[in-house]
Amino acid sequence: MLEPDDLPLAGTTVLDFSQFLAGPVAALRLADLGARVIKVERPVTGEIGRTLAFAGRWKDGDTLSFHAMNRGKEAVVADLKDPGDLARVKALVARADVLIQNFRPGVMERIGLDPAAAMALNPGLVYASASGYGVDGPWAGRPGQDLLAQSVAALPWVTATGDRPVPVGLAIADHLMSCHIAEGVTALLVRKARTGRGGLVETSLLEGVLDLQVELLTARLNDPALASGRGPHSAHGYLPAPYGLYPTADGHLAIAMAPVDRLGRLLGVEELAARADPAAWWDDRARIERLLADRLRTAPTRRWLEVLDAADVWCAPVLTLEQLIEHPAFEAVGMTQVVERPPAEPGGEPVRLTTTRSPIRIDGEVLTSGRAAPRLGAQGRLADGADPFADPFAAHGDG
Repeated sequence: MLEPDDLPLAGTTVLDFSQFLAGPVAALRLADLGARVIKVERPVTGEIGRTLAFAGRWKDGDTLSFHAMNRGKEAVVADLKDPGDLARVKALVARADVLIQNFRPGVMERIGLDPAAAMALNPGLVYASASGYGVDGPWAGRPGQDLLAQSVAALPWVTATGDRPVPVGLAIADHLMSCHIAEGVTALLVRKARTGRGGLVETSLLEGVLDLQVELLTARLNDPALASGRGPHSAHGYLPAPYGLYPTADGHLAIAMAPVDRLGRLLGVEELAARADPAAWWDDRARIERLLADRLRTAPTRRWLEVLDAADVWCAPVLTLEQLIEHPAFEAVGMTQVVERPPAEPGGEPVRLTTTRSPIRIDGEVLTSGRAAPRLGAQGRLADGADPFADPFAAHGDG
């Protein structure tokens, strides 16, 4: 297991003003890499993620999603509308390495913590600003939310299989943006180590989802007449058959890139075995998909995996979430960890929660942290003299 000083961002302090998902998860990614992350939250309610319950699930007064996105952090309380608290926050900014915020455009300017003002306090500060649709343009003031960003970026039509748009069933825009923020922050920290100068990194939900569509947009921008469309089994609007998901006798099978004629021989479908011209696989994809689906329905998934795996055809079972959690491959990758929040009162029971870990390995070691998300103001209220840059755990504990 890596020692704390072996983590790449050890010694880096991050002020996390963000809320919802993208900003907090960006800060979480930095925390997993060794940064010390201090959430700055409003009094009483904290950031809104404490009360936005994913699947309606809560634990120890906070939502499960808040626990998952804020493990390993510290927390102080400050009222940014109060001049005294704001002055104390600015004093923290002057000492921090990184600031992350995802308020709507104009909010940080109104309180005097916009990039120019913050970097005047601290020229070495790395300032990360995340928005829904950028700071300019007709959508700049609209609420930045995952489903809305997917929608204006046309993603539900990319994932549609027919005439009904289908959004990705995860907060993909938020998670993508969190990766881009963390990438930009770490890049600027490298530049700071070289030059001593901080900087500003900006991105948006919209830009992240557009970047995700690099293949599709490049194809369409260079050939406006190129038609996209997915049949009932296709997994990509711009890849020919067999690329897709197919029903079997007891589930579904995913098949990636594979020669259609070779598949036909392996599966015993003469019409497919005769289709040896790759140039025709795109135009004939609907027929090819139907023939594959009709054949694959006749036997269980395991049987087809035996046939195709033996021939080194790229394929995989389509697991349900329950099947995934029980699968040996899920256990082997070790993507879960248990985090613990100390008891709220002396003598109480600690709160334990199973969640995911960072997907990154450093020096061959997985990155884990046993510290749970902090309770609101776990390191104190700035108005009461809390100084999170001192030793926060000595006075307040790490819960």
